[in-house]
Amino acid sequence: MSKLTDVPKRILIGRALRSDRLGETLLPKRIALPVFASDPLSSVAYAPGEVLLVLSIAGVSAYHFSPWIAVAVVVLMFTVVASYRQNVHAYPSGGGDYEVANTNLGPKAGLTVASALLVDYVLTVAVSISSGIENLGSAVPFVVENKVACAIGVLVLLTLMNLRGVKESGAIFAIPTYVFVAGVFTMIAWGAFRGVVLGDDMRAPTASYQIHPEHEGLAGFALLFLLLRAFSSGCAALTGVEAISNGVPAFRKPKSKNAATTLAMMGLLAVTMFCGIIALAMATNVRMAEHPAADLLRDGVPVGPGYVQHPVISQVAEAVFGSGSILFIVLAAATALVLFLAANTAYNGFPLLGSILAQDRYLPRQLHTRGDRLAFSNGIVLLAGAAGLLVWIYGADSTRLIQLYIVGVFVSFTLSQIGMVRHWNRELAGERDQNKRRLMVRSRAINTFGAFFTGLVLVVVLVTKFTHGAWVALLGMVIFYATMTAIRKHYDRVAEEIAAPDGPSDDIVRPSRVHSVVLISKIHRPTLRALAYAKLMRSDSLEALSVNVDPEETRALRAEWERRGIDVPLKVLDSPYREITRPVIEYVKSLRKESPRDAVSVIIPEYVVGHWYEHLLHNQSALRLKGRLLFTPGVMVTSVPYQLQSSEAAKNRARKRQEWNAPGSVRRGPAQERAKESSSST
Repeated sequence: MSKLTDVPKRILIGRALRSDRLGETLLPKRIALPVFASDPLSSVAYAPGEVLLVLSIAGVSAYHFSPWIAVAVVVLMFTVVASYRQNVHAYPSGGGDYEVANTNLGPKAGLTVASALLVDYVLTVAVSISSGIENLGSAVPFVVENKVACAIGVLVLLTLMNLRGVKESGAIFAIPTYVFVAGVFTMIAWGAFRGVVLGDDMRAPTASYQIHPEHEGLAGFALLFLLLRAFSSGCAALTGVEAISNGVPAFRKPKSKNAATTLAMMGLLAVTMFCGIIALAMATNVRMAEHPAADLLRDGVPVGPGYVQHPVISQVAEAVFGSGSILFIVLAAATALVLFLAANTAYNGFPLLGSILAQDRYLPRQLHTRGDRLAFSNGIVLLAGAAGLLVWIYGADSTRLIQLYIVGVFVSFTLSQIGMVRHWNRELAGERDQNKRRLMVRSRAINTFGAFFTGLVLVVVLVTKFTHGAWVALLGMVIFYATMTAIRKHYDRVAEEIAAPDGPSDDIVRPSRVHSVVLISKIHRPTLRALAYAKLMRSDSLEALSVNVDPEETRALRAEWERRGIDVPLKVLDSPYREITRPVIEYVKSLRKESPRDAVSVIIPEYVVGHWYEHLLHNQSALRLKGRLLFTPGVMVTSVPYQLQSSEAAKNRARKRQEWNAPGSVRRGPAQERAKESSSST
């Protein structure tokens, strides 16, 4: 990379970090909470609204079921949190659900969990950013009018922030997350005080609106199905819970204990905020509709397509704090920010899981390597690209995107908890200490209940959301599963082919002879250097090879060859169709056919130029030949470079890049010198 591109890269993502500084990027609990739990914490901004949207199908009368749905979501949240606390203690290496399922249920189950999580992480980014754009749009109309462009812009910004590293991005994200949590708790406390103590009548902006039910008077199975669908939508509050179990290695020591504590804090905060917003929504008479233009009525008249339906949390905040108040503006801004930053849960989970899968040869190995800032840069960029595609396809519409949501996460929840039950069964079989056995039995009971509950919710989600878009998430899981299976088969096949044998083989048998062939077109300095190098190799036979494309040039070449008295035989191949590559390939293959135990060394002189556009003017025939010769067994290709004057400019640019210091490094001093100074001072 040239200096021209290196400067903006350093400005955007910071200076490169040495590998031995990885320990400095580990997170304390106060930073780990917003980094890994921003998704479940921020989901309270849209999960209550999704519950009311589904219930509105049966009209306002169905709203009185929302507290019971909230209770069911709370029970599920506590169950999942308690279950994952067992996971982080039993499997602290960072594999999370994938490692649990892979170890206890087999590779297919592990790959299913991995596919589900990868899809869920992509959807987390798309849903969070889209929802944040909609919340911000309640205050800034321009954002709603340009939803997709604004969402893509936020996505790019988040990607750059995460490329700077986990700890640095976490510190940036911590402030909005804590402001949001404090704002929601303040809203709940002030709303409760106004309603219970002062007896104020708080009314949401939509309190006077009516809802035209799509299906009035639902009862029996139809009502049950509606309630289950509302419950499955409310379960969006649980997305991202598994990210902490995947990110245990990013915590400071003791890693498992800190991760488990962070899980408990996250669960307590999330359920309190979720229940509080549901309660205030009921108290302030919030009205939401799946199709507000037609089903939301103002004075008996549909509000029309120009109406913008604001999220539940915005309506509740306006009712509690008052429209335009400082606290309302602060909470609205914090809500939009934390929804954007909720994508950070996926930005930390997806690359880490991708790295583990790449290490297990299920994904390209490039995803396993860390970038300049010790973050998994390739995984971050891949996640951003996939999420950006979804945002563009679905028009940054969170209501449409959320129908694809939570299928993957409950697949991973269920298989992980089943895997943990098998883990405890295996541990109990070999444990004789009664105190440890009691703890294991308790842990197994928690995971058993978790597996049953999350499995039941998975069935509910599949039944109620399949036709509303969940099939897209399932299709994505199938695509990920098939792709990773194919990648693993490829890596296994390559590893098997290149494995070094224990006994004798053709690869270690010395060739009988070596035929060296120097490809030439004219007699010039690169040709003479290639011939000199070929003579140095002391091959059994050496010849120069040219292709007769232009008879005049070929005659001139022969004459010059004889005039100079070059002591290397010159062989000219006729090419009536003016091809160069095919005659050379066929000749080399004929040498191999005549003597299969011989090796053929093809030596190609090449120009070394200094500018990218010069590469378009030189070495094209050489590139084509090398590309074809790579597929010919027993043939070795050697390039003999000849540096043109323009390559000196490239060499000087490279030297300047080595001498160039990143912004601020002169003041700080090079990393190695600072290390020496610190060691000498101690």
